[in-house]
Amino acid sequence: MMDKLKIGGTKLDSRLFIGTGKYSSNDILPKVIDSSKSQVITMALRRVNLDSPKENILNYINKNCILLPNTSGARNAEEAVRIARLAKAAGCGNWIKIEAISDNKYLLPDNYETIKAIDILAKEDFVVLPYMNPDLMDAKRMVDAGASAIMPLGSPIGTNRGIRTEEMIQILIDEIDIPIVVDAGIGKPSQAAQAMEMGADAVLVNTAIASSSDPVMMGDAFRNAVIAGRKAYLAKLGSVKKFASASSPLTGFLQGDE
Repeated sequence: MMDKLKIGGTKLDSRLFIGTGKYSSNDILPKVIDSSKSQVITMALRRVNLDSPKENILNYINKNCILLPNTSGARNAEEAVRIARLAKAAGCGNWIKIEAISDNKYLLPDNYETIKAIDILAKEDFVVLPYMNPDLMDAKRMVDAGASAIMPLGSPIGTNRGIRTEEMIQILIDEIDIPIVVDAGIGKPSQAAQAMEMGADAVLVNTAIASSSDPVMMGDAFRNAVIAGRKAYLAKLGSVKKFASASSPLTGFLQGDE
């Protein structure tokens, strides 16, 4: 039995969070949720269309899942807070992923505006998970502001380039006492396993699953990769050595027969 992840007072069996964007059809989403066994599902508020059951993303998400609306489209703290409040009013619960992005080229999060949004929303009893550039001092400020977890990017969102910020994320894992969820850029199950082997508490994957030829199978692949990576971390990886080290003695066997 895998150890459970606890965020905002909620215990989770799955350490794989998934997104809902970029799929060819909403109809495939329930199958991906089932194959991935994800319990936390993120989506943009603009996809919550209460007037159109066919287009309303909520109709494709298992009721047992935790909704993690994101503030996609927000350029600053004020807009992020407004979107968070709208999501809660629309029945999406009190979990929120803060995205404050004014950079339209690289889509990098603004840590300063994110911290301001956390401070406001945490006081309103939101479970706040901020998407951020991996920086230790900013991560500490986010903890102080009331974040329930920290979500550093592995590489620019939607790129599938893997964990290019590995050393910075490792610092956060080592120094921050709340869960670290690696978000953005993970393109392969092996990269999700890498994040978990580093000691990350969870990963969020969207593009890598949605853009694959078989999202249902890819969801299952990521599920297994996250489990394998977590088990490897808990088992404590072997030390890395500079020189070769034989697994069996090289002397004393043939010589004994002479």
